[in-house]
Amino acid sequence: MGQLETGSRKRTRRANLKKIVLNTVAVAGVLSIGLVAPKVLGAMGKLGFLPTKRQKEFIRASRERLVRHGLLRYEGKLLRLTQKGEAVLRSLEFRDFVSKKPKRWDGKWRVLIFDIPERQRALRDKIRITLFKIGFVRLQNSVWLYPYDCEDLITFLKADFKVGKNLLYLVVDALEYDLPFKKKFNLPSDN
Repeated sequence: MGQLETGSRKRTRRANLKKIVLNTVAVAGVLSIGLVAPKVLGAMGKLGFLPTKRQKEFIRASRERLVRHGLLRYEGKLLRLTQKGEAVLRSLEFRDFVSKKPKRWDGKWRVLIFDIPERQRALRDKIRITLFKIGFVRLQNSVWLYPYDCEDLITFLKADFKVGKNLLYLVVDALEYDLPFKKKFNLPSDN
């Protein structure tokens, strides 16, 4: 196995461990440090992530790294998820989002339009990257297309990115020149 593959697997395991620890703390709200290890160990055991003899060491190191990066904070002997930690956890969950594709396409396109000012360029780029990862196709820089219902996800994105009215969700019955997009999404074409 090459260095790129090894590095990629290591980063994936680390991201998964980060997500497990953050999720454990998020679900419990405030969690005793003594409780983190058993809960995380159980979750990791079910997923088969780490070798069994070093699990506690990996969890402790991961927990301390998350505290150092400001994602978790100690409150006495308790751990609490910070706002930064909540944001990271949401981004990890977005990365894993897979839209449930119905057996049959309803023939409607979902169009997402956003208008974010130039001074918030980083936010615009973050929204574009998120939409691309979810599976949207770009029509123009701020106009994106998707064939399946994703209104709940868009509502969540609006709240997470704090964009509200600057991000519009449209359900469109017909789209001119949509054959390339139907091919892209493997949808039936009406010839």
